[in-house]
Parts: sequence; C-alpha cells; structure tokens
Amino acid sequence: MQFISMISLWLIPMIIGFILLYGTFKKIPTYESFVEGGREGIKIAISIIPFLVGMLVAISIFRASGALDFLVDFLRPGLQAIGVPAEIVPLAIIRPISGTAALGMTSDMIATYGPDSFMGRLASVLQGSTDTTLYVLTVYFGAVGIKKMGDALKVGLLADLVGIIVSILVVTLFFGM
Repeated sequence: MQFISMISLWLIPMIIGFILLYGTFKKIPTYESFVEGGREGIKIAISIIPFLVGMLVAISIFRASGALDFLVDFLRPGLQAIGVPAEIVPLAIIRPISGTAALGMTSDMIATYGPDSFMGRLASVLQGSTDTTLYVLTVYFGAVGIKKMGDALKVGLLADLVGIIVSILVVTLFFGM
C-alpha cells in the first residue's frame, strides 16, 4: 500500500519533469510554451462564461419553477408499472445537463436511502454510466465556435438514454429491487 502511495505522490511531478526535459532536448522553448498555453486557457475560460451562465440559469429555472416535480409526478404511474422508481428521474434528467448538480442529487439520494440500498446503488451506477452531454456541447462546442451541434446532441442524448436504461437493468439484475 505504501508503494502505491509513493507512486501516486511522485507520478505527476515525474511526468511534468519528463515533458520539460524532452522539450528541452528537442529545443522547444518549454517555459514560453507553458506561458502561451496558460494565456490561451484564460481566453477560453473567459469565452465560455456566457455559455455556462446561460446553462446554469436554465437549470435553476427548470428546478425552481416546479417543472421537474411536475414531470416526475406525471411519469410516476408509468414508471411504477415497469418497476422503475420515479425518484431516479430527476437525476436522469439533470445528469446530462450538469455533473455538479447530479453529484449533489446522488449524494442526497445516498444520504436518504443509504449507500447499500437499491436507490443508492442505482444513483451511483447512473452517475457513472452517463455523461454531461449538454454541458460538454455547450462549453466545448461554444469555446471553439461550432454552431451546428444537432447530430452530436442526438448521439450524446441517445448514449445517455442507453446509459440510464442499462444502469436500471444492471442494478436490478445484480441487486434486485
């Protein structure tokens, strides 16, 4: 165990040192390249702020308006008929939008139902099986100026839907209701 701790402690500094030595060997101005990368990083961070603010405002409005609760209540009878707990719907909806909000919801579900409960396991598997599709599209596509993201959105949301369905199936199969 101590060996692994030592490796994890020294691995990143060793990688950085290797990159610097390799760049120096190849006669690349490593410090100047680092500074230029930092400058570009700051420009990108500033350029994505409007996209982040817009997405966060939309999430807040969706949750505060009661639309999320209405949707869950509307879907509850159908989900109960197929054996899916309706309490997972908010996480399934928020996960493609915001990883941080989804992590907070997962933490709340684990605190409420327990980590070894069906809901705790389902929330954990769903959290790890889906991606923040809308966040990725908004931030990364917005940062590089891509305007047409229709196909990427469809594929990303389809992948999220498959992740949600498979999460429910796997947790039900391995842990039961």
